[in-house]
Amino acid sequence: MHLIITDAWLAKSRAIHLRGTHLVVALLCSALVLMLLALGLYHWVFLKGAREGWPVVGTVLRWVVKDEFDQRDRAVRDNIDLMAQKLGDMQAKMLQLEALGERVSGLAGLNPKDFKAKPGAGGALIESRSLTLEELGHTFAQLDAISSQRADLLTVVESRLLEQTVRNMTIPTQQPVSAGSLGSSYGWRIDPITGRSALHTGLDYQAAHGTPVLSAAGGVVVTQEFHPEYGNMVEIDHGKDLVTRYAHLSKVGVKKGDLLKRGQKVGEVGNSGRSTGSHLHFEVAVRGVPQDPQKFLKAGTQLARAN
Repeated sequence: MHLIITDAWLAKSRAIHLRGTHLVVALLCSALVLMLLALGLYHWVFLKGAREGWPVVGTVLRWVVKDEFDQRDRAVRDNIDLMAQKLGDMQAKMLQLEALGERVSGLAGLNPKDFKAKPGAGGALIESRSLTLEELGHTFAQLDAISSQRADLLTVVESRLLEQTVRNMTIPTQQPVSAGSLGSSYGWRIDPITGRSALHTGLDYQAAHGTPVLSAAGGVVVTQEFHPEYGNMVEIDHGKDLVTRYAHLSKVGVKKGDLLKRGQKVGEVGNSGRSTGSHLHFEVAVRGVPQDPQKFLKAGTQLARAN
């Protein structure tokens, strides 16, 4: 492209030759200058209109501000919905903790109301302010972590207490005869029939014929038969190689395979088998070796006093 510039006063002319690249650069620079001028003018007009309250500019400002407020409202609503969901989760966990606390307190012999009581708190009010969303979220996160830890801890405690309770329920600590006096003890004695010294492997309870005989602990009936020496006899397996024997019964109220609870009726006191009178012969054996039943019964008495 050729441009010719003529000066009428000096009667001179000058020719300028522009190549394609020069022309493109010149156009781009012109466009950039025009854009900067337009932006500057728009900014000046917009600020002046905002200060002086021009109707058109005010409408644009209200539209922009309204859109920004709408976005903030949506963000706040989303945060509130999220907080509400977390609050619901926290309420569910607190209910779980309350239920766990009641079960654990029952197993541990505590008062369930202690888990519902509101802890005491107080102090002088120096300054107060509203919580921010960040602080509220942080507080929820702390409460969630604490409740989860306490729930896990209570679950472990409940499991241990339940295991201990079950173990205690399967140890023969229940008196097998509620109405009766203790006769012969465990150990060496003069045999009532032969008159010679003999080992007595259990306890003899003197009781009237037909007195109920109770299971000393929960377990499974493994033997129900008539024995030449023990007469009508019942043996109950309490687990961990622990077995109790009830002998000389007049009547038997259970059969082999029955699952019994502590204190459940096994039969009635009698005089069957090798016996000189109405009584109950009660034995405790661990791995087939007879033990002194008094050790177990005294442990049950001490446990009852402790509770």
